[in-house]
Amino acid sequence: MIHKILPVGPLQCNCSIIGDETTREAMVIDPGDDIDDIVAILDEHHLKVQQIVITHAHIDHVGGAMKLRALTGAPILLNQNDYALLKMLDVQAGWLGMKPPGKVEVEGGLADDQKLRTGAVEASVLHTPGHTEGSVCLYFPAEKLLLAGDTLFARSIGRTDLPGGSFDKIMRSLHDRVLTLPEDTRVIPGHGELTTIGEEKEENPFLR
Repeated sequence: MIHKILPVGPLQCNCSIIGDETTREAMVIDPGDDIDDIVAILDEHHLKVQQIVITHAHIDHVGGAMKLRALTGAPILLNQNDYALLKMLDVQAGWLGMKPPGKVEVEGGLADDQKLRTGAVEASVLHTPGHTEGSVCLYFPAEKLLLAGDTLFARSIGRTDLPGGSFDKIMRSLHDRVLTLPEDTRVIPGHGELTTIGEEKEENPFLR
């Protein structure tokens, strides 16, 4: 499996490019900005994007999705519980002093336990509300890899004080879904450094 991580935009969102080495099919997760840099990586590895997956509808994760769709033709996928938040991108841009990205059109939902396939690479969708109502994580069981969005960070968790946030829900999501994964699962948070499930069980002050 090809996996490239690119921090994008002013908030340095961790965008992931996942590719099948044989078929050269790919998915891009959270293309928040810097689409030219993402496309350069796709071109370097001769990858064709099949899916654009958004872990949640905050502007720093979804802001570049329409530009990437225009360049690749790939559909944008988002959990339906974040559709209302998606309509607030101009408000979110105001919070951050950013230029509004315009309307983002979603072609498909992301349901809990849904399987996403890119070539022979398979991920399971984990619906993990708390940071937003529609937050999801992607778990790649063969690789023991979790793309955690803004649900889990190294030694921290996603903030819950924005619209759609709930501390009780994020704690349930973490304990009932995320922390049940194997301890050697590598975790790519939505921002910041990489970690593992085992490390967070031992050292994350929110989870002990």
